[in-house]
Amino acid sequence: MDNLSRREREVMEIVFAFGEATLSQIMEEMAEPPTRPALRSILTILEEKGQLKHRSEGREFVYRSVVSREKAGKSTLSRVVSTFFDGSISQALAAYLKTAAGIDGPLRVT
Repeated sequence: MDNLSRREREVMEIVFAFGEATLSQIMEEMAEPPTRPALRSILTILEEKGQLKHRSEGREFVYRSVVSREKAGKSTLSRVVSTFFDGSISQALAAYLKTAAGIDGPLRVT
């Protein structure tokens, strides 16, 4: 999921949450949905990038992720740790714990 736009990531997050989803379901879940043709285009791009597959169900396509949520999560976490924490998982964990605890400043272990 490293090469996805913000909108593409949003669509993938919705598909992961549902397991599989139709264009209509995705539109309902988006904070600011694009037009149906624009969303169809995004879904086609995600298929071309190898992120989604679809099957026909009645008059709609049902989309699902090609990659498991766990694998996508590991890849994304790895990219975040590498980009923002110089590859240090301990720095990333410390930042997360500070945020979760509402600490603004250095983390002190007692």
